[in-house]
Amino acid sequence: MTVKVYPSLLVLFLTNTVWTRNVRQVYDVMDPEDWSLFTFECPQECFCPPSFPNALYCDNKGLKEIPAIPARIWYLYLQNNLIETISEKPFVNATHLKWINLNKNKITSNGIEEGVLSKLKHLLYLFLEDNELEEVPAPLPTSLEQLRLARNKISKIPEGVFSSLENLTMLDLHHNKLLDSALQSDTFQGLNNLMQLNIAKNSLKKMPLSIPANTMQLFLDNNSIEVIPENYFSAIPKVTFLRLNYNKLSDDGIPPNVFNVSSILDLQLSHNQLTKIPPFNAHLEHLHLDHNRIKSVNGTLMCPTSIAIEDHSSYGNMPRLRYLRLDGNEIQPPIPLDIMICFRLLQAVVI
Repeated sequence: MTVKVYPSLLVLFLTNTVWTRNVRQVYDVMDPEDWSLFTFECPQECFCPPSFPNALYCDNKGLKEIPAIPARIWYLYLQNNLIETISEKPFVNATHLKWINLNKNKITSNGIEEGVLSKLKHLLYLFLEDNELEEVPAPLPTSLEQLRLARNKISKIPEGVFSSLENLTMLDLHHNKLLDSALQSDTFQGLNNLMQLNIAKNSLKKMPLSIPANTMQLFLDNNSIEVIPENYFSAIPKVTFLRLNYNKLSDDGIPPNVFNVSSILDLQLSHNQLTKIPPFNAHLEHLHLDHNRIKSVNGTLMCPTSIAIEDHSSYGNMPRLRYLRLDGNEIQPPIPLDIMICFRLLQAVVI
């Protein structure tokens, strides 16, 4: 098998895979004859496409307030404005909203009228990224499937705010101001169907407590985490994608078999303080260890199974590693032969 070795950075070909319902509009097909059932009032600041009467486009208009939303609207676009408040009045008739995009405004936590969001009983997607929020809005509609709150100033998560959100599959809190004290043992209680949790770019020093058991993607990049508790991932047996890049992990902070979890397919530990490769499971497919302090690689010790050079065992018993990144360490080519013997499915090695 030919293995390609690249001397420079390789652009990661597997990033930010979201195992949730696709973030896209579900363009409901409507018979043109049914459009007569709706009144076609349209706020003068906005655009109402005749071919898609359920959508209202008010983005990039310099708005300081949310206009009155017509009853027919399901998809509401208000991003890139100067909106500071969310009050109940504009939504009085908009009882069927499914999608609200309020990214890149100036909304503060005090600017959200109490109860306004929870009254939107059909809301599935709520986008409030790049605002001025200091805490997670509460209460929230129980119908929510995705909640995006990245790049705010959130340092507080109100008690019980997620307890009724059993439909939520994605929670994005990255690039905020969360400390360890903000994440209590019951913070994520109720998120029984959560699949992706993003808490990257905060101020965490410890692994968060009580991650929902169904979580498949856990992103904790750009924190200050030093230690991973023993058996930490046994509580999240479905975790598949794990990102811990740009932390302060050392060899002493990683228990011997903490990553020996069969569900983990993509493990990212770039830009930490490791001097050796931690043990991992034979099911792992992508391993990122670039920019650590690793000086040498021993393929025999690294191999998760015992495979002799003449061994032609079945695929089911073979280590599945396909991508290995080791650049930015103190390792020099060539690649040790025992790595090639062990990881026969390798397609790319960056060293």
